[in-house]
Amino acid sequence: MSSNYVNDAIFWIEIEKVAPNPYQPRREFDQDALKSLSESIRMYGVLQPLVVTRKEVFHDGGGMTVEYELVSGERRLRASKLAGLAQVPALIRSGEDDSQLKLEMAIIENLQREDLNPVDRARSFERLAKEFGLKQAQIAEKVGKSREYVSNSMRILALPDDMITALEEGKISEGHTRPLLMLTDRPEEQIVLFKEIMSKKLTVREAESLSRRVATERIRNKGKYLDPAMIEMEKNFTESLGTRVRIEKTKEGGTVTIDFFSPDDLRTLLEKLNAQRSAATASPASSSEVSAQETPSTDTAPIDDRAPADTAKEENEEIYSLKNFSL
Repeated sequence: MSSNYVNDAIFWIEIEKVAPNPYQPRREFDQDALKSLSESIRMYGVLQPLVVTRKEVFHDGGGMTVEYELVSGERRLRASKLAGLAQVPALIRSGEDDSQLKLEMAIIENLQREDLNPVDRARSFERLAKEFGLKQAQIAEKVGKSREYVSNSMRILALPDDMITALEEGKISEGHTRPLLMLTDRPEEQIVLFKEIMSKKLTVREAESLSRRVATERIRNKGKYLDPAMIEMEKNFTESLGTRVRIEKTKEGGTVTIDFFSPDDLRTLLEKLNAQRSAATASPASSSEVSAQETPSTDTAPIDDRAPADTAKEENEEIYSLKNFSL
């Protein structure tokens, strides 16, 4: 045991005198898990002592009181209060009231228990960097992780607020942030990808594939492979079919690639194409009216009539494309 602790001894401290760690990185605590821990504490007591700092406060009128501030053991403190304990066992860290230490120990404790969500973890690393001037390599050494782990965690905070909130709430996974971050310099495409991840329940692999295709399209457009008329036609295809469509020119003609994410998506696309062909055959003279009806109105929100993807099944499927497909 470190000599930084008073007499290397465990002290029993009144629970009401222990203030929470102001540098606690966790913002949410699972209430069911806390109740379960409180039941265990009620039966067996607090098996692992808290770590606190001690401060003597002298009053103007005379007298002195002792205050304690938590360094690590937030869950045990909360659960002990739920269990109705009057005192808790604690190690008193002596000779310092180090804000950086409190943050470091709270982060390390949560990382060891895997209690931090990706956003809280990223914000914790950011605080170590901004408030205490630590380099990413120094943070990595202190928390026992690689520099790349720290760097990738902190990059999450570059996402827009709504995407960060979705990650905090578990609506998207940390893996989904990688393809979203690939589109940081293309915010419109980033928003589109985020909405597709949310609405279509895209797997991480599917989202990464779409993100790479956007990068490919960026290179293609810079190379001016498509003239403005082709780009406009590509946009119309995308709006009409409700999914991403790309046109690739070759020396002799070209290809049209239509994205889909499940057999249901493919069937829906085929039904739309058949409906358009039937309408055109039944009333060729009014094709302009048919086109106007089929193009989604900008005044109303588009309706996604495709079935949600089966994410568990899709993890083992490839993303298909229809190539050499003429309309």
